Amino acid sequence: MLNLGHFLEALSSYQPTGAEPAVVSVVIDSREAVPGSLFVAFAGEQVDGHDYVQAAFDRGAVAALVERPCPGDHPVIDLRGQVSLGLAPSTRITTPVCLLVDNTLAALQTTAKAWRDRFPIRVIGITGSVGKTSTKELTYSVLSRRYRTLKSAGNQNNEIGLPLTLLNLQRHHQRAVLEMGMYTAGEISRLCELAQPEIGVVTMIGPVHLERAGSMEAIVAAKQELVEALPEHGTAILNKDDAQVMGMADHTPAAIFTYGLDNSADLWADNIRSMGLEGVRFTLHHGGEALNLQVPLLGRHSVHTALRAAAVGLVDGMSWPDIVAGLSQTTAQLRLVAVPGPNNSIIIDDTYNSSPDSALAACNLLQDLDGRHIVVLGDMLELGQMEEQSHRLVGRRAADAAQILVAVGPRSRLTAEEALAVGMPSDRVFMVDDAGAAVPILEEIIQANDIILIKGSLGMRMDRIVAALGRDD
Repeated sequence: MLNLGHFLEALSSYQPTGAEPAVVSVVIDSREAVPGSLFVAFAGEQVDGHDYVQAAFDRGAVAALVERPCPGDHPVIDLRGQVSLGLAPSTRITTPVCLLVDNTLAALQTTAKAWRDRFPIRVIGITGSVGKTSTKELTYSVLSRRYRTLKSAGNQNNEIGLPLTLLNLQRHHQRAVLEMGMYTAGEISRLCELAQPEIGVVTMIGPVHLERAGSMEAIVAAKQELVEALPEHGTAILNKDDAQVMGMADHTPAAIFTYGLDNSADLWADNIRSMGLEGVRFTLHHGGEALNLQVPLLGRHSVHTALRAAAVGLVDGMSWPDIVAGLSQTTAQLRLVAVPGPNNSIIIDDTYNSSPDSALAACNLLQDLDGRHIVVLGDMLELGQMEEQSHRLVGRRAADAAQILVAVGPRSRLTAEEALAVGMPSDRVFMVDDAGAAVPILEEIIQANDIILIKGSLGMRMDRIVAALGRDD
């Protein structure tokens, strides 16, 4: 079990005795601290974690990783530039204690890598512009049929979140499924240094974070860092339907396994039929075998999610019965879910994030469902030079898929304008500035048995609309 000795060992020449205080969790929010936690203080632009060290200690944290001395008279172990701490093996560490380092992020990552190195575990890394989290969840569901598996919690897919996940590794774990996100070049490469994945899954490439990355070529290069980091005995699982993903095949020493709707892929699907809220049916093909199945995922685009999870299972030597059982698990926490709405309506909650590809896929799902369709679309952020083109493209699709459009945010006015331009009646198109302003409009227009799709980038807080309209049965 993780203890303070492991932190000291990773950050200096200290040799753990096994008698050091246990660390039951590592947290970056003092409100999540429990007895036995270690709190990592980050000095952010808006909030400085060092101001909450005492709050973490009050909740029972045994230590805090800090860049400046703790408040009060708490003991301090100075790890700045240390090779030797000079602590005798018999020294008893008094808690709560502050571990003083030059950089808390670097110290967290160094400790996470040292902890990961203790375990002979197979790691599956997942990246891409769309579908990372749903793929992670379904892959976890598949692998858990055979292996004791760890997965990234929530959206812990960055330079902070991934190390936190690694520090949850225990000796009983046999597999780890880790989501890997990026904002700039080099980030995924660094995550791979920490996690050491053997299997890498790339979903698809789109203009998510284009404004920050600068170009589509930069996004492809950044995502490609995952397959570049795989070992020769590893496997890169690539989307046959995405030319930019397939271009990565020449940039990895690992074996290649492809998936998609193209019948030249190693694993492919056809006969796709959306069953609405009951899921999706399709036929899987692999190595001359064909398998008909239905999985509880919403929308035709979910077939790619199922293909990725099945591909990991096949590469990892799992049997078809176990893979199918994992795909069919209804407990997988996927982001796109149906919840009850006003007047016996149904809300399709797809509010976590949005991109042109995922917004188009969500509209496709809406069109597969019976009932009057209302689509509530918030701004898609960080699209850079593709901002206007993408919002207008989604507006054209929304006009086909829905009878009513509510556009939320300044960028989504382009979506509304395009829907009007292709013939959507003006009395069925509403434009509002924010999520809060959409609620009274929807409360007024929602009728019995309506299907309401709500989607937008995370920063638009479209989840507030779901919270305001949703009801418990």
